[in-house]
Amino acid sequence: MSPDFRRDDPLRPGEVEWIAPGLRRIICANPGPFTYRGTNTYLIGRGSVAVLDPGPDDPAHRAVILAALAGERVRGVLVSHTHRDHSPGAAPLAAATGAETLGFGPHLTPAGAGGEGGDHAFLPDRRLADGEGVEGDGWRLTALRTPGHCANHLCFALEAERELAPAGVLFSADHVMSWSTSVVSPPDGDMADYMRSLRRVAAREDRLLLPGHGPAHDAPGPFIAALIAHREEREARVLEALRRAGRPVDAPALVPAVYGPALDPGLAPAAARSLLAHLVKLAGEGLAMAEGELFRAV
Repeated sequence: MSPDFRRDDPLRPGEVEWIAPGLRRIICANPGPFTYRGTNTYLIGRGSVAVLDPGPDDPAHRAVILAALAGERVRGVLVSHTHRDHSPGAAPLAAATGAETLGFGPHLTPAGAGGEGGDHAFLPDRRLADGEGVEGDGWRLTALRTPGHCANHLCFALEAERELAPAGVLFSADHVMSWSTSVVSPPDGDMADYMRSLRRVAAREDRLLLPGHGPAHDAPGPFIAALIAHREEREARVLEALRRAGRPVDAPALVPAVYGPALDPGLAPAAARSLLAHLVKLAGEGLAMAEGELFRAV
């Protein structure tokens, strides 16, 4: 069963989408092959609100957020993870609103270590552990530790009064996106962690996923189950390609065998990073052996 991706997203930068009376979404104008139409910023609550993922340090995006917040008190500026399309806008927005910033902690991989672009400047005013959160009038956000896409990644579960938001809302950030699979790029991205975190979210009974990029998804259970199956199938192809190689190879060498000729050549480097994550996981499970940047089947 292929994942039921949702790619129809009419929202444009500068607009405010009312998902529910206490849920608003604003898109930053930073479209790209990994950000889709742009980073989603969410405003949670009415009058007493939280802002989740203010995006990059973009003055135009911040102006739209501040205009939407006119007359409201910001209880916190939350960051799901420290990639540069999510967290650099947190400190300027907090300064403009007088709110504190909240997140799991600083970026955990040193600069220059590879992987996706990390924001090494972000340090939250308050660190959130698993199960901790922030609340306002009629709502509470609870952090769920979900490493994998990024080592300090958090999802947030919403509990809210019925007049503010429906039951079962999960802000899944870049852990589960509606429009595409998530990038898992070592060393900060870890496929073993990602699969554990994916199964943790799959065990929940959420009814609506609000991701970091792309539109909402209203069938989380079947969608996440299909994502798990998709990753497991790809890992099986990686292991088979490694065995067929018969010699130590690096991740880029496996891209044609695993992805086939239909892969856009421009996405080959990202595909190689994903395969590297699978290879590192297989090595950790004793199914492959790492020899520097090369891997061989065991």
